[in-house]
Amino acid sequence: MSFVQRDLPYGFDDLAPHLDRSVLEIHFTKHHAGYVSKLNAALEHSDLINKSLSSLVADLSVVPEGQRAAVKKLAGQHYNHQLYWESLSPRGGGEPVGALADAIVRDFGSYDEFRKQFSAASAAQFGSGWAWLSERNGTLEVSSTGNEDTPLMTGAKPLLTLDVWEHAYYLQYQNRRPDFIEAFWNVVDWDAVNSRFSS
Repeated sequence: MSFVQRDLPYGFDDLAPHLDRSVLEIHFTKHHAGYVSKLNAALEHSDLINKSLSSLVADLSVVPEGQRAAVKKLAGQHYNHQLYWESLSPRGGGEPVGALADAIVRDFGSYDEFRKQFSAASAAQFGSGWAWLSERNGTLEVSSTGNEDTPLMTGAKPLLTLDVWEHAYYLQYQNRRPDFIEAFWNVVDWDAVNSRFSS
């Protein structure tokens, strides 16, 4: 057994012009693939290779202390990237509907207020990291984390994420992170996010 990088649910050109091939191909085939390969190498002779990715990330106490920092970095990056890719779609954009839309209005007041808070968290994350929409104890929350960290590590259920590491956007947007954040809203797969929320 080993951890697997799932195929993208779209082609490298399919999210253009919002995210173009130059960003997606290198991000997926070099950065994400590298994390998965190194994670498998780190756990090659360990029973931990048989754990699910989410359970490994959620409970790093099962990892021997000498390996914990490396596994946290690699497993966290693999988990975060997988959620990110599966939150995007060529048919994305617009606003959520159904139960997720109702919960957003309940917990943020409106979709526009949620979007404002999520965009602000994305823009304000200093250096490398992620912005999140998560569910914790029945309530939706927006947060950001640095490096490989994820709300899963603190008991929340991640529903949507945006990668704000420079490798996620620099080839297309250079240092214009706010433009990248704005483009992201055109490709969010709300059906996928709603499915995670409902499951």
